[in-house]
Amino acid sequence: MSDTTALTGGCQCGAVRFSVDRAPGRASICHCRMCQKAFAGAFGALVTVSVVDLIWTRGAPAHFQSSDQVKRGFCAACGTPLTFEWSAERIDLAVFAFDDPSRVEPAVQLAVEGRPAWMDHLADMPVRPPTGPPGVVVSRQHPDHDT
Repeated sequence: MSDTTALTGGCQCGAVRFSVDRAPGRASICHCRMCQKAFAGAFGALVTVSVVDLIWTRGAPAHFQSSDQVKRGFCAACGTPLTFEWSAERIDLAVFAFDDPSRVEPAVQLAVEGRPAWMDHLADMPVRPPTGPPGVVVSRQHPDHDT
């Protein structure tokens, strides 16, 4: 975190919101199969924070015990992955649940043996302009700030 402004974030629907007042620890992306399933993606991007620095400002996550040592928090209303809970003192938050995920840059990859081979070629894939249904799309997503 480059400045002292609190980091805020939450789920897609806005039912669960959080704030972190101190700089988080190391951010990482994990390619293990449990993270892939939990995030429904090629990896889970997570950052460690101290439990005492984390404030749930609206609602609270529901939980799934994904292993004998870890429970994962998510929004019960919209399903957004929020936490990876492995310690009484520290908790990992989903990087893309932050309002400004660019402030939480991953520094390391974990469990790379689970990384799909096609990820090596992402930068080589063609880029096309966004397309979608005709007309204006009205988003029901909560804005990336506290309301």
